[in-house]
Amino acid sequence: MATSDPKTLVTTDWLASHLNDPDLRILDASWYLPGVDRNGRAEYEAAHIPGARFFDIDEISDHRSELPHMVPPVEKFMSRMRAMGVGDGHQVVVYDGAGLFSAARVWWLFRLMGKTDVAVLDGGFPKWQAEGRPIEDLPPVVKDRHMTVQRQNHLVKDVTQVAHAAKLKDHEIVDARAPERFRGEAPEPRPGLRSGHIPGSKNVPFKVLLNDDNTMKDPEDLKAAFVAAGVDLSKPVITSCGSGVTAAILSLALERIGHARHSLYDGSWSEWGMYNDLKVEAG
Repeated sequence: MATSDPKTLVTTDWLASHLNDPDLRILDASWYLPGVDRNGRAEYEAAHIPGARFFDIDEISDHRSELPHMVPPVEKFMSRMRAMGVGDGHQVVVYDGAGLFSAARVWWLFRLMGKTDVAVLDGGFPKWQAEGRPIEDLPPVVKDRHMTVQRQNHLVKDVTQVAHAAKLKDHEIVDARAPERFRGEAPEPRPGLRSGHIPGSKNVPFKVLLNDDNTMKDPEDLKAAFVAAGVDLSKPVITSCGSGVTAAILSLALERIGHARHSLYDGSWSEWGMYNDLKVEAG
């Protein structure tokens, strides 16, 4: 059983005991890969943790980019959070319908915006439901709350920075995709992308960081997973995946083991795999 830390990961017991705290805000960030026949918003409207608001990862993004759910402009993030009644002084808890999948992306996004009082619900909605805890289908009562943002630019990398890091080998680039996709043996879920991985990157599939019930493993096991993949934890780490969602699970795990020098490649393989002038490794 993981220990609760309201800046990274909290248990269902922790959330249940704080459910009525006036400054708690719960976000349902359910999102699924293309081709998975599930709809996060529809599931939220059918049942969610009491008081939860729905965080739409695709909508709260930069629509000026052709890449999926890229980081939104600061002004858009602030306005959406204010409309959802999420602001300064709130403890935020994010969960998703898969257990621990897309919620970490929203945790990372809040961190990028300078908000540290944010945690992922360990085991997510499936664990909450399995334990017979309260759910509802009512929209929450929302009151505007001012939010100030101080964007932490060191937590995100663009394609130029990642290409530079791959060339200099001064960072570890760690890919959260399944091994078959990393090796280039399985097709990408998004059409038109090449197969393989960023040269020199290491593969830590996000599922190896999770227990059978989709809760996150203990810190010593998380560290062992990175070490087993050949990741040199004395270096700063850039996390990557298909489109910047499950990469955040690696970022969350790194934070849990006390490795604070991590950043996330926002474009991830959706960007790298699209450009023929960027080198690709396979196998």
